[in-house]
Amino acid sequence: MYISHVSLTDFRSYAQADVELGPGTNVLVGSNGVGKTNIVEAIGYLASLSSHRVTNDGPLLRFGTERALVRARIHRAKQVTTLEVEITAGKTNRARINRANPVRAREILGIVRTVLFAPEDLALVKGDPSNRRRFLDELLVALRPGEAATRGDYERVLKQRNALLKSARAGGKLSTAHESTLDVWDTHLAQTGARLLRGRLDMLELLSPYMAAAYASLADANKTASAFYQSTIVDDFDEESAPNPDTVAETDPNLVAPSALLDATQPELEEMFIAALLKKRGKELERGITLVGPHRDDVLLRLGSAPAKGYASHGETWSLCLALRLAAYKVFGQDDPRPGAGPILILDDVFAELDATRRSRLASIVAGAEQVIVTAAVAGDVPEELGGTFLKVSPGQVHS
Repeated sequence: MYISHVSLTDFRSYAQADVELGPGTNVLVGSNGVGKTNIVEAIGYLASLSSHRVTNDGPLLRFGTERALVRARIHRAKQVTTLEVEITAGKTNRARINRANPVRAREILGIVRTVLFAPEDLALVKGDPSNRRRFLDELLVALRPGEAATRGDYERVLKQRNALLKSARAGGKLSTAHESTLDVWDTHLAQTGARLLRGRLDMLELLSPYMAAAYASLADANKTASAFYQSTIVDDFDEESAPNPDTVAETDPNLVAPSALLDATQPELEEMFIAALLKKRGKELERGITLVGPHRDDVLLRLGSAPAKGYASHGETWSLCLALRLAAYKVFGQDDPRPGAGPILILDDVFAELDATRRSRLASIVAGAEQVIVTAAVAGDVPEELGGTFLKVSPGQVHS
């Protein structure tokens, strides 16, 4: 898969920009702050309908404007598709596929696939659990666009349930009416939450072996990279009880989640969810929030027997974050193995942070991608073996 043309109108710093790209490596070179990342951010937005830099769409609009347009021509296998997304402040975004009538923006999910690595990804290891949850959820939606509705349903039910808990807390006790309504919301939350949980577990199972292999290729270390899903619908999790990847076979399912979760059917997951909600009901009423569910879960990332967060060096952290993204790239390829269907790989200001050895190793790993888009402040930061076409970026302009 590759993008041959991307057009931006009132997106970030660009009043108007048209960028021609091609298969292979495309390097956007320019000083910091001239708008290189804005271009790759727009491409990533077409794939996920979200930004890797901000949590809402407001900052994506050029200051003083009310809407932004992102258009692109995508080549996937033998199919060529033109996509357009209109981002409007305070309103529902719209999209067009091949210049047809506008549709809901989420209907374009899955048409273009990207794997984007940026300095912000260090939060996957160093940041709070929301970063790791978002990583799994975005990959899940990219592979199964219909799961966007599951995420939306879960968030809607969660909001309603929290409102009920706050109301009961304000009243000082759980009335009969509150309890009956809470039971109904528990059922809805368990149904949607169990679907989301199952999707995350499936994604982590797919990712884990690729992540371990990518980390070994990048770091050449004695430590094995692993990920373990921590769910709030099982008993309170103790990090010390997580399996040690150095002593457990790579095929052991306990490397990615408790077997009670992996082996459970959908109805069984729902039953576990409801049981956990009932167990925490007293504490939830005291605090007025829902304490159980995917919105409270985490993924424990490990290097050897130690948690990566707090123990990994700076170089190890970068390598582990890169390994997660490269694993996602492999999962996409497994999902659609057709020639020309692999995802677009975006490396935003990555090479400047890597030593010469890691630069060379990363270049050799990504060289086989159909399209790689790299941003760099200095052309010399990009390994020579990666080659490619260099585009100069200056304020408001992109030219060869």
